[in-house]
Amino acid sequence: MTAEEPEGRLPADRESPVGHPVVRGDPQVTGQRPDEAVQFDPDDPESLARAVETVRAFADNTAGNEDNVFMLRGAAACAALVRGEGSYKAAAERAGGPATVAFIRKWSRVHDLPQSIRRHVARGEIAPTAAKHIARVSGESRFLLAWAVLDHDLTVREVRSTASRVSDGESVPDALRAVGYSLGSVALSLPPSTYLQLRRQASLHDQDIDGLVADAVDTYLDGDGR
Repeated sequence: MTAEEPEGRLPADRESPVGHPVVRGDPQVTGQRPDEAVQFDPDDPESLARAVETVRAFADNTAGNEDNVFMLRGAAACAALVRGEGSYKAAAERAGGPATVAFIRKWSRVHDLPQSIRRHVARGEIAPTAAKHIARVSGESRFLLAWAVLDHDLTVREVRSTASRVSDGESVPDALRAVGYSLGSVALSLPPSTYLQLRRQASLHDQDIDGLVADAVDTYLDGDGR
């Protein structure tokens, strides 16, 4: 169980300190050592000054930039600047230039996503521009929309449309159906021996494959595999 997986609830917001490079400093995800990842401390004036410089550079260079770690660093700087200055407006005023209130708010929300989603952003499996729209929704909807991106390779436009529908009150499954996708559909590749036993057990228990796999996963998550 990680720091972002407390027992009994599913955290849909960041739980590690603002500006701390939890994902960016994980070499298994980004290739960076912890000491190479920039940390922003909103309570340290010098660190906050670095955040201001980073936000300005980030706002000037986001268009066309495909470096996901660069995006996450910029998002961290935005969030630290908001925390340090006390509001989106004050943060935008200090950063100046193209770093508008809307810009800083969107990227701060990306920084606020739970670690399990941010790791996929850092790996390049969820585009940072798609993460901005995932961050617009709240609660479990964040996870459901993020996993749908992984399962169906949704475009940024499809993520934006789905997030808008969810914000308007639709459930994630209904919003996904509106753009032509289903929730919870996952293709599995199993070793032949596992596949053989899975099919055999499903037949013996008169159960479909989906139900048997779901029961097995639930049992795993309720036990030591949680």
